[in-house]
Amino acid sequence: MDRVLMCVPNVSEGRDLGVVEQVVAPVREAPGIRVLECSPDPHHNRTVLCYMGEPERVLAVTQELATRAFALIDMARHKGAHPRLGAVDVVPFVPVRGMEMAEAVDIARRFGRFVGNLGVPVYYYEEAATRPERRNLADIRKGEYEGLPARLQDPAWQPDDGPAAFNPRTGALVTGARFPLIALNVNLRTTDLSVAERIAQAVRHSSGGYRFVRAIALPLEDRGLVQVSMNLTDYRRTPIPRVLETVRSEAARYGVAVAGSEIVGPVPMAALEEVVRHYLQAHDFTMEQVIECALLGADPAHAAGSDGAAQGG
Repeated sequence: MDRVLMCVPNVSEGRDLGVVEQVVAPVREAPGIRVLECSPDPHHNRTVLCYMGEPERVLAVTQELATRAFALIDMARHKGAHPRLGAVDVVPFVPVRGMEMAEAVDIARRFGRFVGNLGVPVYYYEEAATRPERRNLADIRKGEYEGLPARLQDPAWQPDDGPAAFNPRTGALVTGARFPLIALNVNLRTTDLSVAERIAQAVRHSSGGYRFVRAIALPLEDRGLVQVSMNLTDYRRTPIPRVLETVRSEAARYGVAVAGSEIVGPVPMAALEEVVRHYLQAHDFTMEQVIECALLGADPAHAAGSDGAAQGG
């Protein structure tokens, strides 16, 4: 396959697995599409799906997925820990091979027009953003689904496509194109959500932390834990070990241990290079040393990863 595009839809259903399977079915059944990840999360009440293929096929199957999700998911009844705007909350397109970012932006906007024609308000973010204040997913999502009726009345927040009218069943959708990010969750051995909130504040860029980190705090009540849920939007400049060790150090200040971490969805091989170098202190290690990379002829610097799994974006 000469041209490869990845898509990482975040769908607002993670508890009713029957509904999840119906939404995902068009992707699983599509010829030429490879599913890399399907992760329903009952705490977030959200499913992150990751797949890739030839760009036009990816666009077509994503349109099918969205149409089915809008028919099956009623946002007026949705409750979950994760921030969300709509039944299909965010749909990033990531160029993997043989594509420029501008082509991924074009696919995202074609998808947005399709969704808008279904009567769903659509916002473009990251590289597809129509104005600077809409690049950041968190800014678009401010107020969440419950705040949409008021936001859609604000001239500054008219949608990029679709009607400027509240659709209580579907909510709104955000789509765009971007560099592959890493969805990293760190679980803490405490039920005190304020600890996770202070740590999220310490590491995220918007409150003075790392430039390429977005972070929120979430309760995992049935597990007796709290979570720092993060998106690393450029692992080259803010690598995984740096962020994880900062979370660990901040947690220790409050006498709290790390219970474990999760990487949600696929990751670029290049992102794991720094993990090996840091934790094994193998400072000259490169992914070219991995046998499978040589066998597959893969270029670790261009192997793309997932989106928004931790936060959908």
